[in-house]
Amino acid sequence: MATLIIGIVAALLAALIVLRTVRIVPQARAGNVERLGRYIRTLEPGLNFVIPFVDRVRPLIDVREQVVSFEPRAVITEDNLSVHIDTVLYFQVTNPRDAAYEIANYIQAIEQLTVTTLRNVIGSLDLEKVLVSREYINSTLRGVLDEASGKWGIRVNRVELKGIDPPPTIKEAMEKQMRADREKRATILAAEGIRQSRILTAEGERQAAILKAEGQAKAIDTVFGAIHRNDPDPKLLAYQYLQVLPELAKGQGNTFWVIPSEVTSALQSVTRAFTENKGATEDEADEPPVPHPMIKRS
Repeated sequence: MATLIIGIVAALLAALIVLRTVRIVPQARAGNVERLGRYIRTLEPGLNFVIPFVDRVRPLIDVREQVVSFEPRAVITEDNLSVHIDTVLYFQVTNPRDAAYEIANYIQAIEQLTVTTLRNVIGSLDLEKVLVSREYINSTLRGVLDEASGKWGIRVNRVELKGIDPPPTIKEAMEKQMRADREKRATILAAEGIRQSRILTAEGERQAAILKAEGQAKAIDTVFGAIHRNDPDPKLLAYQYLQVLPELAKGQGNTFWVIPSEVTSALQSVTRAFTENKGATEDEADEPPVPHPMIKRS
């Protein structure tokens, strides 16, 4: 019975020694080994052996890239406005030894350093620049944090401002300004459209007037040329004027006409011509007929 108990105790002791000697580290993890309280080495992923009861393995450290989001913090701008800014930080442990022994809590240290740097950067900018300078703020924060956290075995890969919340009164004023700007642009566009429409309409009317005038000029030129080619006398012109007079009289308000003196003279010539023609006709009727030279009188 005693032999059995001793055997069981020896087996348990052997199992405990094996468990304390063999350490399996997962991928993307690292473990610092202390021997009698002093750092000895860092365990790599895979199978590792340590001296039982002498070496102690500290909690494993994740060496993958990590993301941490910080709560919104109140920051004062250069124009004395309080804005709440929350940030997102991407970092990675590059040296497990420094991350474990150079800083007590690197997450808390990075958060406090981010808040301090953010206040320094935002304090040198007014609200308008803060809202449009995200890239500048991100790059500035990343440079300061990466330089400060290098001695902790941390590499800051990226810093992003997740939100910038100005005071409610400033938000309302900004919304009113944006609304006024949109209405102003809409009014300008509408006025510009009306202006272009009027310009095009006036240009079309001008072109139509020019074409009409050119057509009338060509017609007058054609008529004038035809008149000069045919060399009409005043009698013909007076006759044409007499033909136009009925058309002029058709108008309801046409009760008075001014007749040029030249037309009056031409009308007198026409009258004389008709009178002379009528007298000549009567004289010819009174004269005896002239016999045909081939016809003999009986």
